[in-house]
Amino acid sequence: MPSAIMDDEPIDVSALEASVAAVSNGAVCTFVGQVRDNSRGRQVSFLEYNAYVPMAVKEMTRIAAEAELRWGVEVAIRHRIGRIELGEASVAIAVGSPHRAESFEACRWCIDTLKENVPIWKREVCPDGAFWIEGEDALAAEPQG
Repeated sequence: MPSAIMDDEPIDVSALEASVAAVSNGAVCTFVGQVRDNSRGRQVSFLEYNAYVPMAVKEMTRIAAEAELRWGVEVAIRHRIGRIELGEASVAIAVGSPHRAESFEACRWCIDTLKENVPIWKREVCPDGAFWIEGEDALAAEPQG
């Protein structure tokens, strides 16, 4: 059964991996997206994520379920909202499967599809201002003072 959670708590990657590490699974593939200190030539201080949580969780669950059906895997997805500091995980996906190929393919598909379809808004806060990120573009939010 797919698992999808969105909240403001730090992501426990080990617990996420354990949730898909059945004894029948010989592979667990994990993707962790973490906050980096730079983006598009700017220094980043921290990120803020916002979402309409019920809709976002519904879509993340749909993505996990589709991956489970397509590749015969087990999927767990976790995404944070709120303020996230440098080096902290903002999203994690764990996929367990009997063999590695399916696990790798499903994991990549899940993160790519999540980034494309799930209604999550990212705000980069930099020393010189804050920017809403839309795709690969930064839209000025407001100057920092």
